[in-house]
Amino acid sequence: MKLETLAIHAGKHIDAETGAVTQPIHMSTTFERAEDGSYPLGYSYGRGNNPTRAALERRLAALEGGAAAAAFSSGTAAISAILQTLAPGDHMIAPRDIYYGVIRTLREVFTPWGLQVTFIDMTDEAALKAALRPQTKLVWVETPSNPLMRITPIARVAEIAHAAGALCVCDNTFATPVLQNPLRHGADGVMHSTTKFMNGHTDIIGGAVIARENGEFFQKVKKVQTNVGAIPSPFDCWLLMRGIATLPLRMKAHGENAMRVASYLAAHPKVEAVHYPGLRDHPGHDIAAEQMSGFGGMASVQVKGGRDEAFRAVARLRVFTRATSLGGVESLIEHRASVEGPGSTTPENLLRMSIGLENADDLIDDLKQALE
Repeated sequence: MKLETLAIHAGKHIDAETGAVTQPIHMSTTFERAEDGSYPLGYSYGRGNNPTRAALERRLAALEGGAAAAAFSSGTAAISAILQTLAPGDHMIAPRDIYYGVIRTLREVFTPWGLQVTFIDMTDEAALKAALRPQTKLVWVETPSNPLMRITPIARVAEIAHAAGALCVCDNTFATPVLQNPLRHGADGVMHSTTKFMNGHTDIIGGAVIARENGEFFQKVKKVQTNVGAIPSPFDCWLLMRGIATLPLRMKAHGENAMRVASYLAAHPKVEAVHYPGLRDHPGHDIAAEQMSGFGGMASVQVKGGRDEAFRAVARLRVFTRATSLGGVESLIEHRASVEGPGSTTPENLLRMSIGLENADDLIDDLKQALE
């Protein structure tokens, strides 16, 4: 089945008891044993498994073309589960331009625990090869990156990682499986903050890990999910499945709006730079066009005049909402460096935009009056 069909039907079933077309929410935390002490229906305790979460995980695996998926209570929980498959003394390589929450988690939790990390420009093949060590077990990819929208060639990075005996995992939050399928480009795993585009309505927090094979790596992730217990509630799983049903259509509209907004800003005299892979002068445009079917709804803009002028422009906006997060139907904008705080390497004049589903003319008019 094609993606649009999978987004609606994968993991779903008609309720056998009532015939309900909308899948029920199974809120139970525990499930009855058979007389012999077994669990013939496959469910025993909610932390280990739940029918609503299982349906969501089947849908996530189908969308990414993976063998198995594990849902988590947040994107950070999903990231942490992947990192917990490693051991103290292991080494991983990660991009410098990456979601700041990953950097913070690595530096504040996993480096003290004993994980070794090297941050590089992941778009530089020579830098990747130079960073490899005998202890390297994981190469982390985030493409498009947050917030500079850098594009990494997934297939080439996966090839280099595998040659060194390491796994390659890709954060696919910005692209979603609608626009990019890292597993088909050789990645071993995919991570999502399902809070964002996958859900699309700014009303849940969630994460997911999808694996190309149901092997040792995924079984470790699953063990962390069960033992640590950072699981989403059945209601959040149900809301996420509802959001995913419209994901293909939403991503098309996000991308169309983002291209119009980025094109407008690229020609504006008060704009220093626009970071959007759909623009032909973007350094990663050709790679993005090759490995993505669209360029997504995220863009960043650098305003002339530095930090103060960037804040002044944001204060004048009326349609865009000043808020952290992304991927919802509403357009959001934020001064990323101040959100990341001390240690941020994000330019002080950069504003990150999540382009929503409003009329593109209204978004452009709002930016126009804010800048001028």
